[in-house]
Amino acid sequence: MPPTLASLVHHSALKLTVRAGEDRLDVPVRWAHASELADPVPYMEGGELLLITALKLDAEDREAMRRYVKRLAEAGVVGLGFAVGVHYDDIPDALVDAAREEGLPLLEVPRRTPFLAISKAVSAAIAADQYRAVTAGFAAQRELTKQALTEGPEGLLAALASQVDGWTALYDASGAVVATAPEWAGRRAARLTADVQRLRERPAPASSVVAGPENEDRVELHSLGTGRRPRAALAVGTAAALGTAERYAVHSAIALLTLTTERSRSLHAAEQRVGAAVLRMLLAGEPDHARAVAGDLYGGLLDAPFRIIVAARGEANGDALGALAEVAESAAARSGEAVLVVPEGEDRLVVLAADGGAAVAACCDHAGAREAARKADEDDLVVGLSAPAGPIAASAAYKQAEQALSVARRRGRVLVEHERMAAGSVLPLLADDAVRAFADGLLRALREHDATGRGDLVASLRAWLSRHGQWDAAAADLGVHRHTLRYRMRRVEEILGRSLDDPDVRMELWLALKATAPE
Repeated sequence: MPPTLASLVHHSALKLTVRAGEDRLDVPVRWAHASELADPVPYMEGGELLLITALKLDAEDREAMRRYVKRLAEAGVVGLGFAVGVHYDDIPDALVDAAREEGLPLLEVPRRTPFLAISKAVSAAIAADQYRAVTAGFAAQRELTKQALTEGPEGLLAALASQVDGWTALYDASGAVVATAPEWAGRRAARLTADVQRLRERPAPASSVVAGPENEDRVELHSLGTGRRPRAALAVGTAAALGTAERYAVHSAIALLTLTTERSRSLHAAEQRVGAAVLRMLLAGEPDHARAVAGDLYGGLLDAPFRIIVAARGEANGDALGALAEVAESAAARSGEAVLVVPEGEDRLVVLAADGGAAVAACCDHAGAREAARKADEDDLVVGLSAPAGPIAASAAYKQAEQALSVARRRGRVLVEHERMAAGSVLPLLADDAVRAFADGLLRALREHDATGRGDLVASLRAWLSRHGQWDAAAADLGVHRHTLRYRMRRVEEILGRSLDDPDVRMELWLALKATAPE
């Protein structure tokens, strides 16, 4: 521990005597400084033992001593050493009384004890304390390294909690708690998820200090990872601020966990390459080869119904795909599921996950949250979700996901599920520039005819098609005779050069009318 006024008083070679502030001798001393200035406060940092001979002080002036001592106490000076036998044979009562009133420890320094001896004693004690801290830090580092190698992150967390006399927690990339030490710290760690998520928004490495739940403790949060996005986070909860030795232990733990995280990252990249090969085999209609390559890594995933997610990012958020991948992988890890995440270049991502599993649900929730939060004109994440499928139908599921993705992009949606596309209407799909251009070209001759005032062919065609070619009903809707309507439909055929008896022609005309109808 650092030197205190008590340790200096008990130093046999210094022969110091306590004259005031006996109950505050356990305060640490950061340094010993001699100054004869009438006001040394501007040169104080706090924590000093100030040594004086009162060369420029009227130490017998009670009011002056009150002001002097009060200024020292407010500046954080922890003690005052007064050398007797230099300018005063004894410490004046005015200074003693002022020190007692302020509660500032006052030490009498005998003439035979030079101030330099006190400074050396303080310096030596500080150096010894730092040496002990460094030695303890190296010992902690060895123990943490041993635990990391033999017991993994859980053993490292337990060793760190013991070193700092507190608790520790490890969070994954999504901010969820992965492990804690001791076990009772799980509830405290879970309450800090929001703080961890805020920390993840800052580039790594980053750290912050927060108050524990209900101010139970002081918690330091540290991001882990060397990339722009942190891969994990470490929480260290203690009753008080960390000392030097504890700080060494925390820094060692951060380094070891970062190495573990980066190693996991390399393994993860290798898994992604295997996953890409498995996906290509599935899409090529080779499920048996895909199972053989996947082995135990993805084998369980290929034995049950799965869904395929195809996601694309817009230009508004370059990290949207990375965030979606983290969501899928974290959800799968927490639930013990296998998940296959394969980037397709920089702009697309494919996720193959168990139907009804946590990964698919987490991706849908994430997409829903982004849709609710984004601005109307923001080009963000776009996601298409296939129907459930098995290995034999993987290629069809992939096409379903791509179709859903295309619809989502046209509709301005974040997520579209292929299963729900058939439950809606085809009309929103007509909101496409190519479709509208085709419709305008198909109906242009009829609209030009109507613009001359020679009839109402477009309205007549719409009424006739809506009544499925029933002449009387369509004529009644228009308020004309059925012979008039027949004449108009013959004019439509003549102008378009197409027969209305052809069901394909009727379908194209009806869709063209719908695509160009005013909203």
